[in-house]
Order: sequence, then structure tokens, then C-alpha cells
Amino acid sequence: MTDTERFAKLIDSSHNIVFFGGAGVSTESGIPDFRSVDGLYNQHYKFRPETILSHTFYKNNKSEFYRFYHDKMLCLDAKPNAAHLKLAELEKAGKLKAVITQNIDGLHQKAGSKNVLELHGSVHRNYCEHCRKFFDAEYMKAAEGIPMCDACGGPIKPDVVLYEESLDDSVITATIRYISQADMLIIGGTSLVVYPAAGLIHYYKGNKLVLINKGATDMDDSADLVLREPIGEVFSTISV
Repeated sequence: MTDTERFAKLIDSSHNIVFFGGAGVSTESGIPDFRSVDGLYNQHYKFRPETILSHTFYKNNKSEFYRFYHDKMLCLDAKPNAAHLKLAELEKAGKLKAVITQNIDGLHQKAGSKNVLELHGSVHRNYCEHCRKFFDAEYMKAAEGIPMCDACGGPIKPDVVLYEESLDDSVITATIRYISQADMLIIGGTSLVVYPAAGLIHYYKGNKLVLINKGATDMDDSADLVLREPIGEVFSTISV
């Protein structure tokens, strides 16, 4: 039996599946992992992504923050891939109870998933820092320079969790509940190095822990099954 066949068999025998995903889920949709600094990066930006996407940098260097955010984070033309679509099918079939994602791109919802816990927020929610008026991602994409509120003139901040900011308590609570109750936990497209999000998987106490990631993680030795293939290819073999 191949590893993908074992994966399919584990899904067939499970009824309370939770998926925990990271950037690798969306790279197959053409969204780059912002931590991957390519050869052209230093020609365009003077600071590392982790520095730019920090609360301190946002407060002190809004123009440079939004230049990076506009170029690298607002990938609004991206389409869900096979992993997003299959997870939505599993939820509709009643087998998958929650998608927990570190991504902020909204592709799980675009694929049809309903119960999505966004640990790091979403580019599709943006609020004026003064009057709290809501703005969508399209407004942010069309804005030049620092996006400003069309009602009060205040700066607009994306509803994403920046470095130095805390995760939402209600999202953490729900994440812990779903993971601790799951009979199968699938972790995909994440190297499990971003904390505190990565630490939440330790609440899983079952015996169907599956890791799907191209690179090694610190949890590999604890997993019941490790798959190194692209996550979209793995999920495309699953029938619901």
C-alpha cells in the first residue's frame, strides 16, 4: 500500500477531521511564501519580510509597509487549488469539521469551505484605524500609497496579525477545541516554525496525525504518516 493509499484509508475511517495549514497550501495557487527571499528581493526592499510585517514597522514606516503589502500580499487573482477544493468537499460530506489556516488569502473560503479559522487574519478585511469603517481587499489593491478612509481620512489597517501582535483569543480557543476533539489531524504546507500558531497542534492526542510538507518538520517523528509530495497532488487522489 502506498502512502497516498494509506492517507485515503485514514480519511475513510475518520469522521472528525481537522486540517491545519500554512503557506505551502497556497504556493500551488501561485501565492509566494513571503518569507522566501528571491534573487530580486534585495533590489526592491531594504528590509527583510519579517521586519516589514511587524507592528513597529507598520507604525513607523507605513509607506514602505504598504509597498510590500501591495506587491506581495494582495494576490487577488489567485484561484483555489486541488487541496483547497478537496477540503471543501470533505467538509460538505461531513467528515472535515474545521480548516485552521495560517494563511491570509481567503482561498479556503473561495473554494467553498465554511468553517475556516484564520489564525493570522485576512487581507479581505480592512478597517479604518479612526472610525473603524470596513474596506475590502479590492479597495486596498486600488489604493496608491497609504490607503486612507474615504469617510474620515484615517489610515486603513489590514485585519492581519503582524509580528509583535497577539493572535485573537476566540480563534485560539476554537482552534484548541477542534484539534483536541479531532480523530484525525492533517497538517499541510507548513514547516511548523511560526509560533504561537504551530504550538497549537500539540493539543491533538489521537493516532492519525498526517504531515504533508515538502520539507522536514520537528513533528515528523511524532506523525503517523509523512508525505513529501505537493499537497495539491496528494489531495487530488482522494475521493469523497
